[in-house]
Amino acid sequence: MNWLLAGALLGALAVITGAFGAHGLEGRLDAHHLDLWHKAVDYHALHALALVAVGLLQRNGSTPALAGWLLLAGILLFSGSLYLLALTGLRWLGVITPFGGLSFILGWLALAVWSLRNSPQAAR
Repeated sequence: MNWLLAGALLGALAVITGAFGAHGLEGRLDAHHLDLWHKAVDYHALHALALVAVGLLQRNGSTPALAGWLLLAGILLFSGSLYLLALTGLRWLGVITPFGGLSFILGWLALAVWSLRNSPQAAR
């Protein structure tokens, strides 16, 4: 997987969804659902940047691929479920959101483990 490309495209999509929320959904969604939308955008954008970092590490010859897959899953599950919940009001979608949060946590931990294993001190 080209993590730099994935992160860059997901970053662009985060800006698009943020602009859509600010300009296209204001007045159409109540405050609670608009807040859900903005929370989805925030986590989406943050983790798109993390994927860019994974992509930059990939260019250095070693890839924390597990971290990349988990962060991607987090964006899809966490932000995706919140986007859909905000738009549809289907409360059962909230059951999916914690799995995305767990994917984010595991992705960051996978990146930490990768970092420990690939640090200059680990090579000694």
